[in-house]
Amino acid sequence: KSRENLVEILAFCMMPNHFHLMLKQVKKGGITEFMRKLGTGYTNYFNKKYDRVGSLFQGKYKGQLIKKESHFIHLPHYIHLNPLKIVSPGWKERGIRDNKKANNFLEKYRWSSYKDCIGKKNFPSVINQKFYSEFFGKPQDYKKSLKSWLNNPIEVGLR
Repeated sequence: KSRENLVEILAFCMMPNHFHLMLKQVKKGGITEFMRKLGTGYTNYFNKKYDRVGSLFQGKYKGQLIKKESHFIHLPHYIHLNPLKIVSPGWKERGIRDNKKANNFLEKYRWSSYKDCIGKKNFPSVINQKFYSEFFGKPQDYKKSLKSWLNNPIEVGLR
C-alpha cells in the first residue's frame, strides 16, 4: 500500500538535543499529523530500545509559518549552519576562525540535509531536491550561498 505524504521535507538538521525541520504541508493538517507521528514513533522506538517508559520531548513542537520570501530562501542556510554550534559554540557572536574547518565539518555532518543539497548523497529520498534547484540553481551554487552566510553573519542577520 502506498503512503500518502503529509509533508515535503525541504531541509532538516538533527542536533544532540533538538532538531530543525523546514516542511511544506501537502495535506491539510499535514504538519501537525507528521509531527505527531514523528514524536510518537521516535518515543516508542527509544523507549523500547532503552527499556524505559515516558515522554522524551518537553511540550509541543514549535512551528513558524514563513510569510516572507527572503525568510523562505534563507531558512535552509540557518538550519544547515546549526551543527557549527557543536564545534564552535558562539560562532555567530565571535565569528568563525577557520572557515575551511567549518566547511569540512558541515560537509561531513551526517545528520543534516546539507550534504544532499550540495550534491553528496546522504538522505536523497527524504528531502525535496527540486526546491534547491528552483531557488539556488546547481548544488555548487547552494554551497557558495551557504559559504557567503558563514563568512558574513552580520549582513544576513545571524548576529
